[in-house]
Formats: sequence, structure tokens, C-alpha cells
Amino acid sequence: MPLKVVGAAFGRTGTKSIKLALEKLGFGPCHHMFELGDNPKQSPLWQEIARGEKPEWDKVFADYQASVDWPSARYWREIAEHFSDAKVLLTIRDEDSWFDSVQRTILPVMRDHIEMPASPRRDRLAVAYEIIVNQTFQGRMDEREYATQIYREYVAEVRRTIAPERLLAYEVSQGWAPLCAFLEVPVPDEAFPFTNTTQQFASRLGRSD
Repeated sequence: MPLKVVGAAFGRTGTKSIKLALEKLGFGPCHHMFELGDNPKQSPLWQEIARGEKPEWDKVFADYQASVDWPSARYWREIAEHFSDAKVLLTIRDEDSWFDSVQRTILPVMRDHIEMPASPRRDRLAVAYEIIVNQTFQGRMDEREYATQIYREYVAEVRRTIAPERLLAYEVSQGWAPLCAFLEVPVPDEAFPFTNTTQQFASRLGRSD
């Protein structure tokens, strides 16, 4: 099935909440970084992409109607061009809040792979580290000024590239209304699925916020 929604946003901008929201609205399954662990077919495909092999996007997203989060957000332009009828969703967040969240959540987890013995989990984390830390941030994801500059430039590039009628730049704190209006679906009669906050993520890792 072709993707109907392409997520163009960096992780830690509410992408897990958006995944759950999109699935509730009928745009599921939605691809997210967690799929590299949950779907055995996914990790080998992204290992190939991380090595620079030409992606087969129809194969990568064969089981999905939407994508959000890394690793797919690294390739938002190519994916949006390939699935040219899909709408593009850009979740945004205050850049310093985003940076602080990254340092307390996904960056330490990705770095853990360096000391791990060979395993499927190590392979998944190595893929994430290569695509996100090395390729997106040139190894400088822990430098506030540099990382937030990359973040700003990225958001600006998405806004500049995608036609306004095809793009929703959106904060998850806005809830259902803007998202449902953009996707032309009814607003569900239930709370928006806010989840995977920095505090929740850090708690799962046994790290304090």
C-alpha cells in the first residue's frame, strides 16, 4: 500500500504520540523507529540504507500507511517525492527543549551500542547511530549550538520544499483538531494520545530527568 502520510520531523518532537494518533485515525500501521525492533523485516532494510544502498521505498513501507520519526525522517524528501500523493506532517518543538530531551533519551541509548556484544539490538542501535548521529548531525548531536542549528535549518528546508497545501507544521500540544482538519477526518471522541515524554523515557531507562 502506498504511504498516505509522510512524517518529516526529527524524533523527540512528539512522534510516538503522532504514531498512535495516526493509527487511531485510520492511517495505520504507522512506521516509527520502534519498528526496527518490532518488525523483523525492517532492521536489515535500514542497515542497507545506512550503508548508502539505494532504498526500495515500496518494499520498506509495504506494510504501512504512514511514517514518522527517524530513521525515515532522514529521507523525508525522497520519500515525499516517491509517494507524491501523500500528505507531509512536520511536528515541531522549541529547539532547546528538543535538544534537552534528546540528551536525556535517545542519544544515550544509541551510544550504548558501542559497548554491546553482537546482537540484533546492537545492530538496530548501530543503524540508528549511523543515520541520526553521524549522517544527520556529523557526530555532533551533543553540541547544543550545532544541533539546534541543524534542527532550525531542517525545519526551514521542509517548509520551503513542501507545498503549503500538502504540509502541516504542528505541535502535538495542539491535539486532534489541526491534525484531523489536515487529514480530513473526524475528531475522535477521546483524549489525544500524549505519550513517551522525556520523563517517561528516562524512567524506563532508570535515568533521572
